[in-house]
Amino acid sequence: MAAAAAQALKAQKRALRKTISTALSKLSPEAVSEQSHAIATRVLALPAVQRAGTVSCYMSMPSGEARTLRIAEGVLASAGRRLFVPKIGAGEGAMEFFRVYTVQDMQEMAPGLWGIPEPGETWGVEERERVLASPKEILDVILVPGVAFDRSLARLGHGKGHYDRFITAYVASGRPKPLLVGLALSAQLLPAGQVPVGAHDWKMDVLITPEETLGVGADGEVAAAPAL
Repeated sequence: MAAAAAQALKAQKRALRKTISTALSKLSPEAVSEQSHAIATRVLALPAVQRAGTVSCYMSMPSGEARTLRIAEGVLASAGRRLFVPKIGAGEGAMEFFRVYTVQDMQEMAPGLWGIPEPGETWGVEERERVLASPKEILDVILVPGVAFDRSLARLGHGKGHYDRFITAYVASGRPKPLLVGLALSAQLLPAGQVPVGAHDWKMDVLITPEETLGVGADGEVAAAPAL
């Protein structure tokens, strides 16, 4: 019974990924750029991000998701705030976050898996700061990509489990859960309950679209943090 339910969930997720991917393929580069600019403005204005000492920001794929360059540049431009960027590992679902120090450092990153820019393991002659390998390293905010999100703050990823595994390992190490902020283009936002989720899928605390910020009160503060 459990195996059948798991297979049914996989099939639901696969079908939804296909539906959303089709919708995203119809967006012009100009539309994606405009929506990404609006999302970046909302992210950088979020009080939790403005207070954060450490922010993780994914580097966006060439298409199909909100572009994050402006967000990353905004974090780097803030005194006292550090930027961490994900790097896909060799193992199944493996991912680590490495510190990126400057805009030039970010611009020099080479494309990794899926054509996404990734930091090298060193910066100059020094090893980069990293998160899971450093038990005392704390991430205050993780900006999370996805294929689809819904108004209950559920997230559908690309199916590899990178973010769910990382967050689970991070919290299991005894560190406080970071604020999870999903970024969604308009076509990626669905009504509540429309994203199928399993027991190991993390919900977002906040979801930012071009038009609205979900999960916060009128003052912009986080309303409540959903559980797993």
